[in-house]
Amino acid sequence: MELEAIRTSYARWAPVYDNTFGFLTTIGRRRAAAFINRLGGEVLEVGVGTGLSLGCYSDPLRVTGIDYSTEMLTKAREKVAQKKLGHVAALIRMDARNLDFPDGHFDTVTAMHVLSVVPDPERVVAEMARVCKPGGRIVIVNHFACDSGVLGALERMFSRYANRLGWHSDFEMSRVLGAPGTSIEKQSKLPPLGMMTFLCLRKDG
Repeated sequence: MELEAIRTSYARWAPVYDNTFGFLTTIGRRRAAAFINRLGGEVLEVGVGTGLSLGCYSDPLRVTGIDYSTEMLTKAREKVAQKKLGHVAALIRMDARNLDFPDGHFDTVTAMHVLSVVPDPERVVAEMARVCKPGGRIVIVNHFACDSGVLGALERMFSRYANRLGWHSDFEMSRVLGAPGTSIEKQSKLPPLGMMTFLCLRKDG
């Protein structure tokens, strides 16, 4: 999936995202934010989108959000202003494949329902690991492909429309587990119907 196709797709989705995909992914966002709140420190959210998760973080955190979609970031900034979210340090337009932050900068790096959207997800996870402090966490919530059954067949059928939909329906979990120096700390299925997965990786050190 090409970056320009993603940008165009999410320019279309931005006005209705909160009430469509945003509604379906609420449980995962809340679960991830609650987990991150217990960790504290500096947080980077990759693919912050319209900012649906920003109000779920607690005030002691310092949260930076990045996204490639200007339209999505505009919605996120509106939420920050309306809700007076003082814990949001910055919202920046950035390509997740080339994060403009130094090594080991954040205590936690998170991506919620993003990795099946971006091109080169392996490179994105490698960048997330790079900017995460040693001993820090990489928190991922995403839909991953089913190997069999009706859902698996539907995922494979819709995969041909990835550029139009703006996401890969048949995205394999193995694609996010290859970053050097990381290991799985937590993994669990989430509602509805276990379609989403909560995944926490720990960076060595």
